[in-house]
This record gives sequence, C-alpha cells and structure tokens, in this order.
Amino acid sequence: MKRASLRAFVCALLASLALTTFAFADSGPKPQLTVRVENAPQEPYYLDLLAEGDWGAEDGNRIDGIDWNYDGKEDTLDPDLLALLRENVPAGWHACIAQGTTGAPMWGELYAEGTDAFGNDLHVFGYHGVPSTYRIILVTQSGKVWLSDVLERKVLQSSVTVHWADDTEHTTVTVPSTVTGYLLQFLATLVPTLLIEGILLLLFRYSWKENWKAFLLVNLVTQGVLAAASSVLNLQNGAALWNYFLFLLPMEAAILLIEIYLYAGRGLLTGHSRGRAALYAVSANLASAVLGYYLAEPVWSFVVSIS
Repeated sequence: MKRASLRAFVCALLASLALTTFAFADSGPKPQLTVRVENAPQEPYYLDLLAEGDWGAEDGNRIDGIDWNYDGKEDTLDPDLLALLRENVPAGWHACIAQGTTGAPMWGELYAEGTDAFGNDLHVFGYHGVPSTYRIILVTQSGKVWLSDVLERKVLQSSVTVHWADDTEHTTVTVPSTVTGYLLQFLATLVPTLLIEGILLLLFRYSWKENWKAFLLVNLVTQGVLAAASSVLNLQNGAALWNYFLFLLPMEAAILLIEIYLYAGRGLLTGHSRGRAALYAVSANLASAVLGYYLAEPVWSFVVSIS
C-alpha cells in the first residue's frame, strides 16, 4: 500500500471508530430473564419470579409490581389467581410482579407474552429489579402450585426452561450452561479479528509464507486475551459503551504498544521496514477495534438468544 493510501486508511478507521461510539451512546443493556414453559398448563396460569426478603418486612424503596406493570389495567388480572400466587409465596421471599420489588423496578407479565419457535410459552422479565438470586412460582386456575428451587442468574441476560407436568412433583427447570455462551462469545470475537488483521497483513504486502507464524503467535496471545476479557464483560454486563472506554480500549492501547514492539522493535514481521511494521500494527488494531464495536451488539444478542 502506498503511503498516501495508508494515511487515508488510518484516517477512515479513526473516523469510523468515532462515529461508532454514537451508536452505543444511548444503548445500555438491562438485566433480563426469559422463562420458557414447555408443555404449559392447558388452563389459565400465572408465573412470577420470587426475590429474597419478606414483602411485609421490607423497608426502604418498595415498588408495587402491580402498579408498575398494570397501572390502569388492573381489571385484566384474575383476582383468584393473583390471590393464590400471593398466598403461596414462601417465608423469606416476595413475588416481584404480584407484590413488588425493592430498590429498582422490574417489567414483566404474570401471563405468557407469546411463544417461541417451538410453541413454548414465554415470560420475559426485565430491568434493574430482576433478581440475581431467585425462584420461580407457577399457579394454575385449578389450584395447582409449583415452586422451583433457588436459582442464580450468572450473566446479565439469560433464560431458563420450566418443564411443566400436571403432576407438579415431576415439574423441573433447566438452566443453560454459561460455558457455551462464553465460548461462543470468545470465538465470535477472536475469529473476525484474526481474519481482518490477516487481510491487512497481505494488503501491506507482507509475505504470508514468511510471517504467518509470527502473526498467529502474536495475535493468539494478545487478541486472545482481549477476546476473553470482552467475552466475560459482555456476558456479565452486556455490550455497553462503558465496557469499552473503561476496560477494553485501555487493553487495546496496551496491545497496540506490545504489537508495535514485537512487529517493529523485535522485527518479528519481515520483508519491509520497521516503520511499515509499526504502521501495520496501528492499522490492524484500529481495524479490529472498529470491527469489535460493530460486532459487539449483534454477537452479544445472538449469544443471549441461545443461552
């Protein structure tokens, strides 16, 4: 690549990075838990999340779940089902919709809001009031009551599946492994980075045959660490802008300095001047940073959708 073309390329990457920040500026993923009900009851039922703490004994900022979610449409609720649910909340817990939350509100519905591709009922609970430690309660019009064991929400947005059985003793709940989510997020972050930096290596007219070992060694270490950190941050906090400014961009800057030192200072890239090697390191890291911004939201959303 000619010097003028390289300058134009780097300027374009910087402009793209600056513009991309605005795409994330007004976004901020919120806690969310999706409860799927497989073989849902063939009768009206209510499902709610339970959080720790007796509702009657809670002090401080209490937010009524019915007022928050059904303001002006309380008459759409079944009073008998609502009473049955409240009556069966165990000691030491409170129902987040049927009673309320403390400190922060939570959106949700007591009845199913739709179905997934397999026909399973869906209950989506979201916003800052979604508890990290929770139980699930399900009550039916005929008086059946099911209560899950204590569960933990280990990532920002996740799902669980209730396998309903008319004999409630045989009703179970499964929680997807977070390992799969972390692995998918890691690969979806690392592989595109390797591809774009490899393409740039060829555009800078470096011989792949002579440099592939150094390229892979350096990137599998530096970009591998960055991809691992990105995976953990995104799954636990969502693809939020502050993740990048507080954690990932400083890591990108450190990796840039390391790669300049290895490629140019130590001469790991061969065939051209040290100045070109340094410029390649700058361009490759800017390109991967821009790509990371653009891919962060769709990759995170995809991983969440299957977790």
